[in-house]
Amino acid sequence: MNYDLIIVGSGPGGYVAAIRASQLGLKTAIVEKESLGGVCLNWGCIPTKALLKSANVFEYINHAADYGIEVKDAKHDFGKVVKRSRDVANGMSGGVQFLMKKNKIDVLNGTGKVLKGKKVSVTDEKGKTTEYSAKNIIIATGARSRELPALKQDGKKIIGYRKAMSLEKQPKKMVVVGSGAIGVEFSYFYNAMGTEVTIVEYMDRIVPVEDEEVSKQLERSFKKTGIKIMTSAEVTGVDTSGSGCVVSVKTKKGVEKIECDVVLSAAGIVANIENIGLETVGIKTEKGKIAVDEFYKTNVEGYYAIGDCTPGQALAHVASAEGIICVEKIAGHKPAPLDYNNIPGCTYCSPEIASVGYTEKAAVEKGYEVKVGKFPFSASGKASAAGHKDGFVKLIFDAKYGELLGAHMIGANVTEMIAEAVVARKLETTGMEIIKSVHPHPTMSEAVMEAAAAAYDEVIHL
Repeated sequence: MNYDLIIVGSGPGGYVAAIRASQLGLKTAIVEKESLGGVCLNWGCIPTKALLKSANVFEYINHAADYGIEVKDAKHDFGKVVKRSRDVANGMSGGVQFLMKKNKIDVLNGTGKVLKGKKVSVTDEKGKTTEYSAKNIIIATGARSRELPALKQDGKKIIGYRKAMSLEKQPKKMVVVGSGAIGVEFSYFYNAMGTEVTIVEYMDRIVPVEDEEVSKQLERSFKKTGIKIMTSAEVTGVDTSGSGCVVSVKTKKGVEKIECDVVLSAAGIVANIENIGLETVGIKTEKGKIAVDEFYKTNVEGYYAIGDCTPGQALAHVASAEGIICVEKIAGHKPAPLDYNNIPGCTYCSPEIASVGYTEKAAVEKGYEVKVGKFPFSASGKASAAGHKDGFVKLIFDAKYGELLGAHMIGANVTEMIAEAVVARKLETTGMEIIKSVHPHPTMSEAVMEAAAAAYDEVIHL
């Protein structure tokens, strides 16, 4: 069959692009070798949040006495926690199947490969290969867990994020290598469920892409819960010959040996660009990613790429936005390029982390004279009532024009609050406009207004 558009990969980039294409009248097909929804729905964003919710509930029960409620002998069933997560993922994947039918998008099950002449071959599980042609092809093949030389994953003792959310048995001790979003989310989950967790981070602080004050706050919060943290540390090897693992960690003080049951490698991701026909078609790559222009066109006419296999931030909402922009451009519309400096990042450990725009350090290095306002949740009535006083909201403004340069939050529910800062930056809102926008009381979001007021020496509740 001839299509207007074929998309290879059905993650949050691919399936969203397919739906938008259908809305714009393009005859569309999508290729998927596993389950619709890709890693995000099946092995990433959604099932991990289900696991984290179970951890939240278990924590609440264990601290029920803090709220004047007595609960005796609370325990969890690790197998049922994992099953709930898988059920949530399967339900969401089923939802994407419904959306494909609703939007009359053909789903081609199998492994896709791009060919010359705007064609895609799809090989099904029985080995049968079928070729399809299209006026345009979008590559949305995503990414997978990065394997470090000293951490070869065996799926049993040294695992990646995918296995970490479906272990048959809860480990008593775990070493987590890497403290990005994946590392700290799993560290929080397993620690909350009762596993002894050690984080090993190569950089000098955990969550190193975040503002330095956020890193310090998360380290304090994690240490209070019993998580051990090793920064400026490198795993040089893992001995798996015994019943468990012996991890060799190189630090400034020398090499330390840590015994554990499982090692989770959470040292980033690598794009899925091998064996998908890029070399055959002549599509250029740079630093392990597919090279694209601002509308996601590759160097070969009619071939596009979006999501984690391209150079932008490897986030589900980025892939979705890229997919929509790419398809609208293909359809002859005039979309604006994506502003990669106004992309929110969220980490769903406890306390949560959310940020957008420049860190204080980056803003100063960029040459801005800044005004910085910070409001701690310890001064928030809603946070005190909820029993979640850890964390703060920090806002960075351009001192000259009042523009909001960056927002950095750590605390309960801040992943729901960051959108206010994203919209404010999109609209070029000033600090004074945020201060004069009345926020409801009592809410956690009041801290945004208070942080803005703090930057201009007008804060009331500090």
